[in-house]
Amino acid sequence: MNATRTAPPTTLPINALFIGDIVTQLIFVQDTDTIAEVAQKVAEHSVGVRVPRRDAPMVVYFNGVALPMNETVTGAGIEALQCLTVRYAE
Repeated sequence: MNATRTAPPTTLPINALFIGDIVTQLIFVQDTDTIAEVAQKVAEHSVGVRVPRRDAPMVVYFNGVALPMNETVTGAGIEALQCLTVRYAE
């Protein structure tokens, strides 16, 4: 029996700004998190606190490029302490 062994997820600190907020947050994500999960983690610190809640999807930008929401942190090439921007879609 050949069992494939997978490494546990790695926790990464990232810098994130939810557009409309005045505070950049240090957020901890897993390298296996999807970008949609990252957006939720970032939003939880800003939306309803300093940013009004909206019934709209979110978009995550890395190096000025919108990321696919089903991509993982690793797949997007995000490393520790890099900066992301999150906003509501127009």
